[in-house]
Amino acid sequence: MNATFADIHAAADFIGPGAIEVPLYQTEIFDICRRSSPFGQRIKQVPATGHPSRFFVESAIPNPGTAGFMNPRAIVPAVVTPARTELSVMLKAIVAQINYNLFDIELGDQQKQFAYLQAKDLVDTVSGVMVTHDVALWNGAETSLTGTATNQYMGCAAQIAADSNGVTNNVTISEGASIVNGLKTAVAQMVASNGYLVRPTAIYANPMLLDLIDQEMKAEFNVVLNTDSITGGVRVKMLSTQAGDLPLIPDWSLGYTGMIGSSTNPAVLPAYIVTEDLIEYHWLGDPAPCVFQLGLPNSLTYQYVAVKFGAPVVKGAGYAHCQVTVNR
Repeated sequence: MNATFADIHAAADFIGPGAIEVPLYQTEIFDICRRSSPFGQRIKQVPATGHPSRFFVESAIPNPGTAGFMNPRAIVPAVVTPARTELSVMLKAIVAQINYNLFDIELGDQQKQFAYLQAKDLVDTVSGVMVTHDVALWNGAETSLTGTATNQYMGCAAQIAADSNGVTNNVTISEGASIVNGLKTAVAQMVASNGYLVRPTAIYANPMLLDLIDQEMKAEFNVVLNTDSITGGVRVKMLSTQAGDLPLIPDWSLGYTGMIGSSTNPAVLPAYIVTEDLIEYHWLGDPAPCVFQLGLPNSLTYQYVAVKFGAPVVKGAGYAHCQVTVNR
């Protein structure tokens, strides 16, 4: 056995008679970083038909209207045609790479204190891709479904605010007006459509706007909203509307501008009444991110790449969904 000399002062917290204190750490790393959004888990996942992914939208059935009524002994049928439009969406890519240095891996294995970090960091890289995806589902910067001006999605918020067919369904609730009544009326107008069978399924908004709704219900009606469970066992408040009880789902990725209650810079808070079955994510390869391990280069680093291909599509954006802007 060979003995060697080492200076322990550089690593020890205290050296004294009968005691040498060295740094020790908890084996678990504190981590409450946000990793997902309920919106991405509740919309439909469908395979892309290609690049771009193409689909048809029928905006009117072959309906003769009043021209269909005629003398039964002198029938001259009215010619009718369906109204169909071809649409498409360009697929986009979200990519992240993490590298593990061989030296650091060997050192970690030998110390055996944070042996799980390689797996954790790889899982967190995939989660990071999903966080970017969840934020872009609402807020992607592209201005057209077929646009290539940016590498981002065209966010669902932009699709609802200005439907590709030129039809919009936007409602503004002014300062002093009831938020609850405004939302209920917007849902009623959607359900009352004589051209489309619309059944909204949820209302998404920033948690601050949902807090204003809670305060209004308590102050004006002395009512506390019921709750129900949605994706992942999360319980949210429910709002009674003409489409039934709709969940008020808080979504941190829906930001707002201004300051609530400010007279000089009032807040502008968006909410979205959506029919989730009509919001699709067209994926390529797999709905979840795929992870690939690259070959070991001469730098001796293990390289992993997480990638996700796809794009969101809001079908019937101008009539099956609604953007509500609340000024406060």
